[in-house]
Amino acid sequence: MAQAQQEPIVYLNGSLVAESQAGISIRDRGFIYGDAVFDAARTFNGVPFKLPEHIHRLYDSLRYVRIDPGLDRQEMEEWSRRVIDHNYPLLPQGQDMWVMQRISRGVEPVYPGDEMRPTVLIETHPIPFAKRAPLYRDGVAVITPSVPRVPPRFVSPRAKTHNYLNLVLADL
Repeated sequence: MAQAQQEPIVYLNGSLVAESQAGISIRDRGFIYGDAVFDAARTFNGVPFKLPEHIHRLYDSLRYVRIDPGLDRQEMEEWSRRVIDHNYPLLPQGQDMWVMQRISRGVEPVYPGDEMRPTVLIETHPIPFAKRAPLYRDGVAVITPSVPRVPPRFVSPRAKTHNYLNLVLADL
């Protein structure tokens, strides 16, 4: 992983790998069906803000969709901190990042004997402060889109799932 010393790393299914080398199967249920959950915490000067609380919320979402990530909360937090500790020094001074845990149900079994295991990804990326600065300076134009969200009686909005298509369509 010598190359990873100069580039961001991610945690993927039990290993730290260079971000450029990470890959998720085309048969992953998170990709095919959006069958995944996530959470995100930001850093302040490289220190994650309320990471244990975010991990707690992640595990609430995992319980809701019945995915066992194969890691306990402490392990998820420790791996998240390792990814942050490596990636934060690669940022320009004054920049902070999001740390995101994304867990899908795993790769859809295709062949007899295939076993489905969750896909666990922990990644970071810079917070786009410069891109968002005009929103703070000038305000935000709010539009009520005609694309509704799945009603709460169908899927709890408290579970942070990968179901954001309504927001993507609203942006378009």
